[in-house]
Amino acid sequence: MIITHHGGQCFKVSFGDTTIAFDPISKESKKWSAAKFGADVAFISMKHPDFNGRDQVVHGSRQAFVVDGPGEYEIGEVTAHGFGVQTIYDGKPHFNTIYQVQLEGINMVFLGALNSPDIDPKILGELGDIDILFTPIGGGDVLEVPQASKLGVKLEARLIIPMHYDKQSLEAFLKEESSQTVKPQDKLTLKKKDILGMSGEIVVLSA
Repeated sequence: MIITHHGGQCFKVSFGDTTIAFDPISKESKKWSAAKFGADVAFISMKHPDFNGRDQVVHGSRQAFVVDGPGEYEIGEVTAHGFGVQTIYDGKPHFNTIYQVQLEGINMVFLGALNSPDIDPKILGELGDIDILFTPIGGGDVLEVPQASKLGVKLEARLIIPMHYDKQSLEAFLKEESSQTVKPQDKLTLKKKDILGMSGEIVVLSA
């Protein structure tokens, strides 16, 4: 599995012939620049230009299957479960979808633009053993650093990938996690067996 970060909450996850996009950035976003790449499945956590650039993951004849809300999904080798939670973003009420996505035995949980660590226990019970947790840490409209850190511990994720951050919030998060020596990397390449030996490890992917 290869994971790359394309700004904000946008990630590209590739495994063999399958490519997943999380929260592709729209060209209408006023916060981040859109990145264009082909994907087979696109998960959109919120209907907002910062996260719903479905046109940006079309490449040639490759048309992504778009998942943009709660429900259970099976797309090729990808199985997913979306859980809707209410949130505030840009000063307005929105629905944010937390996604649990499984591919080749790796359980990924993508929190989306979550702004409260108080997740319904029923949802928590459905997430299972989390291999990779994508969590926002930027504060303001999304989780503050201490909230994100405590939630990562609560969810017992083996590997945590921060997102939706700026330089200041990233430095604060790494300090909170006692991981100041962690350096951003261009991409993350790993297998299931690599993750099994991890416990709350932090990987920062540069955009």
